[in-house]
Amino acid sequence: MVDKLFKLKDNGTTVKTEIIAGITTFMTMAYILFLNPNILGVTGMDKNAVFFATAISAGFVTIAMGLFVNFPMALAPGMGLNALFATVALAGVGMPWKTALGAVFISGLIFILLTVTRIRQILVVAIPNSLKRAITVGIGLFITIIGFKLSEIMVITAKVMPSTLNALGKSAAPITLKFFEWNIGMGSFTNHSMLVFLIGLGIAAVLMALKVKGSLLISIVAATTIGIPMGVTVIPANFTFFSLPDFHHLAIGALDIKGAFNMGIWTVVFTFTFVELFDTFGTLVGTAMKAGLIDPEGNSPKIGKAMLVDAIGISFGALMGTSTVTTYVESAAGIGEGGRTGLTAVTTGVLFLLALVLAPLAGIIPGAATAPALVIVGVLMSSSVIEIDFTDFTEAFPAFLTFILMPLTYSIANGIAGGIIAYTLLKVVTGKWKNVHWMMYLLFLLVLTRYIFLSK
Repeated sequence: MVDKLFKLKDNGTTVKTEIIAGITTFMTMAYILFLNPNILGVTGMDKNAVFFATAISAGFVTIAMGLFVNFPMALAPGMGLNALFATVALAGVGMPWKTALGAVFISGLIFILLTVTRIRQILVVAIPNSLKRAITVGIGLFITIIGFKLSEIMVITAKVMPSTLNALGKSAAPITLKFFEWNIGMGSFTNHSMLVFLIGLGIAAVLMALKVKGSLLISIVAATTIGIPMGVTVIPANFTFFSLPDFHHLAIGALDIKGAFNMGIWTVVFTFTFVELFDTFGTLVGTAMKAGLIDPEGNSPKIGKAMLVDAIGISFGALMGTSTVTTYVESAAGIGEGGRTGLTAVTTGVLFLLALVLAPLAGIIPGAATAPALVIVGVLMSSSVIEIDFTDFTEAFPAFLTFILMPLTYSIANGIAGGIIAYTLLKVVTGKWKNVHWMMYLLFLLVLTRYIFLSK
């Protein structure tokens, strides 16, 4: 029954492999259950309500991806997109959070329209192979940076640099401005989180080299266990495996669509839509290609269904009371464990739903324990760099911008945008404009519009 539903034999996998892959993906994504409430909480939203919305939306939409598409992709409220939401709906400064949820809901409807009209599917064909490979590499570097930050091996600090400016002449009062000097360095070996990460990374690397099944999952469990005596894995005194969530103040259906229209927030809707468009494309296509679910030309009969589930998930998440739901780069962790079918996604989705009552257990897994898995997956995904033709500068330079901008600007969308601009320009000036898909020219204009006129 299971084999027939998910076509396990056809994809060269087993129930055991898929379940392990699903658990691995969940464990690398579980942080969003606790991080999302903290981020959206600054808007005035109830944190327990956000926790509930995060688990429900991630669970049901991920299960839908597994059952209806048979893809091993997991979805949840996206990092970066939730920060954008928080910025837009900052309590006492921006628009009301209910109105911002209305904007997210509208962006989801736009995505559904773009998907059913097959415009999003055209992107898969329009984006050249060199950029597709670069997207995969960029995502690998991106999640490696996330891993380093979670482990505290990479430390970012900001130093305030006050400066006085008199822009109106000597008679005017001086204006004091504050600038920030960012310092990026390596953490201290006295930091136990960093030590747990290094131990976990060593375990994961050795097991991967020995080709042990479930190596990433084993490393996460081992690092979590090792972190207990080191004080990194914190187990509360009143710890219990089961705990019912607080159902008070839920934000189900609290979105204000009418208010969204009244406030004239199309700039906000466009921004949500733009960032989500490239984030989802990069993650979905990049990880699917790594899993062998898309052929070298970027074709897959399932990609349209996957995009539709993703689009519906955006509006569903808004209805539940959370920011934009999107495909997660951490899905690559499960793929790295051999996940190839929707059973991986279903397993991850079920665990998100169980997290409603197993929140205390999921909460004790420290970031330092999951970080090694992200770094290892970064290695696997970065291997696609060898498939980029660096002898052709019109292919090499756009590809380089694509994968280097993602980690350095902390945005998948920025990397893809940079690659689109560079690729289109270089092909035109070298007389190869006929080799550029018409959609690339449209994307070129869209990107310029976004970064020139909507950069605030």
